[in-house]
Amino acid sequence: MSEYSIVHIGDTALLVEFGEGDILAANRRVLALHRALADQRPVGLLDLIPAYRTLLIVFDPLHWLPATALDDVRRWASHVDEGGPLAGQLVEIPVRYGGEEGPDLANVARHTGLSQAEVVARHAAVEYLVLFIGFMPGFPYLWGLDPSLTTPRLATPRRQVPAGSVGIGGDQTGVYPTASPGGWRLIGRTTQTLYNPAVDPPTLLRAGDRVRFLPL
Repeated sequence: MSEYSIVHIGDTALLVEFGEGDILAANRRVLALHRALADQRPVGLLDLIPAYRTLLIVFDPLHWLPATALDDVRRWASHVDEGGPLAGQLVEIPVRYGGEEGPDLANVARHTGLSQAEVVARHAAVEYLVLFIGFMPGFPYLWGLDPSLTTPRLATPRRQVPAGSVGIGGDQTGVYPTASPGGWRLIGRTTQTLYNPAVDPPTLLRAGDRVRFLPL
């Protein structure tokens, strides 16, 4: 049984949070509960929003009474199997590293004491896990960055980061799906579309997916 807490968010949502242990283990529990609820699809369930170690469950209280929802979610949360296989897809994202596409690659190399080529090699050598989508539609928070590449965010965020920019922020990496302000260190850019509201689903990646970067 996994340690967790459940709190009501108004009368139309429940927030489940899993323990204070390892983020990756907690996130696997989040994804397992997400999968269980998506498979069961209780009458009245409206939306499931996963994050690092939490899952927000939005429901219609006229069809899934809050007390019943709490009991049901507590039962499922008590039996989630974080050791089960990940159901997500593997997505390969081509990236052009350095130059105008990756203006911070040299800074990351200096901070880490590595060559730019080694930064690229280590960044592209890992299969990342999408912990959740946040910050903006389609932005993946990716787990698995080589610890040697950990680099602090910019002291002053950029006002405009180009769409497709691949960045490092602390011990994580991610991809900006649309042009926006941002403070992560930009090491490359992809032409892959991560967010398109005109298609279904609108995001290329979902929580539980895996990502590999392919240097061009």
